[in-house]
Amino acid sequence: MTTLYQRDDAVIAGIEKLRFFPLEVVSGHGSTLVTPDGRELLDLSATWTASGLGHGHPAVAEAVSRAVRTAPGSGGLSAVHPDSVGLAEDLLALVPGTGERRVYLGHAGSDANDVALRACRHGTGRRTVLAFEHSYHGGVGVAMGVSGVHVDAGVAPDPDAIFLPYPNPFRPHGPDDVGTCLALAEQHMSQGQIACLIVEPILSDGGLVVPPDGFLARLHQLCRQFGVPMICDEVKMGLGRPGTLHAFEHDGVMPDIVTFGKVLGGGLPLSAAVGPADLLDHPPAAALLTTAGNPVCTAAGRAVLATIVEEQLAERAAKVGAVLTDALRALDTDRIGDVRGRGLAIGVELVDPATGDRDPRLAAQVVYRAWELGAVVYYVGGNVLEVTPPLVLTEDEALRGAEIIGAAIADAATGSVDAEEVARYAGW
Repeated sequence: MTTLYQRDDAVIAGIEKLRFFPLEVVSGHGSTLVTPDGRELLDLSATWTASGLGHGHPAVAEAVSRAVRTAPGSGGLSAVHPDSVGLAEDLLALVPGTGERRVYLGHAGSDANDVALRACRHGTGRRTVLAFEHSYHGGVGVAMGVSGVHVDAGVAPDPDAIFLPYPNPFRPHGPDDVGTCLALAEQHMSQGQIACLIVEPILSDGGLVVPPDGFLARLHQLCRQFGVPMICDEVKMGLGRPGTLHAFEHDGVMPDIVTFGKVLGGGLPLSAAVGPADLLDHPPAAALLTTAGNPVCTAAGRAVLATIVEEQLAERAAKVGAVLTDALRALDTDRIGDVRGRGLAIGVELVDPATGDRDPRLAAQVVYRAWELGAVVYYVGGNVLEVTPPLVLTEDEALRGAEIIGAAIADAATGSVDAEEVARYAGW
């Protein structure tokens, strides 16, 4: 009998696949995914954070059901409707800022970042973008060209991009990573050619790297000094996940533009960029997507934002995230070099115990074994388990997740995982 995975392999383009094990799912609820044979898996990824409210959240289901039944058209391109305007108003109320501001609505974090970058180039009349090594901002256009992860993989960088080193406390480049990075940023900004700087407050796909406290604030100060717009990419790590509503809040900064995606749509394609009107209003009709701002996705987005606030999911992420982080740090293994993160954005760095070097082979085997044991977790940066469960994760589920990860590491470390089978799934 042909499996669902085999059917997918025969018809879905490989260019859009990132597979770590043969995961087949037919439904979900809360922090649980259900396979075709009824097996339940603990979701420790939340579909790369897109399922931040978990699976089948009633608030999203009700909002989408209402919107589908009464949808006034299919987009906000040439007409206005209550949910698109309401979502923009909700975002403006939740994102700190001053002056006249606007909201761009799109389909994915990729297009939100791409539009923000292009808007800064047009608004400043400058071309050069400051970005970071091993960063990820999207898979299209300028956003792809300024993503360090794509450049690492051989994609041609944007010709006007300059990549700065992202400070990594666990694997420092030198005695003062923050100082080195800021000195380079200042050197480039002082020449007056920088259109904008784009930064992830927590480096996600590059290895879930949490920079030293104060780094973002000092970077923001430089941007203010030289009149360079700062774009904070909160697509993956924002909206409650780090234990605060926004990841940039940790350093007390107020970015010029903030971009959102993934969790914002509650599982549907939705993104946003919030920023100054003088950047996002011009040139007119320069970022047209026919179904952007459609009633169904924007209704979902409004439900997501309301739920995050009403259910205090940022506070919950801080509390449950501390339980999960402590449990992961307590695992009895020499294969973990570092456990880091904020809230429910946690990175577990796997290493060779003899050298402390990264161990990508172990990471691939661990996520495969975790799936066999009943949990879904992926890795980033080659060797870092990215633990980003739904924001509705319970403390009991957190402890169970840490237990499964610990067992998976132990099995992989003792050679109990079929390396040949794991090799069939390329991952990154």
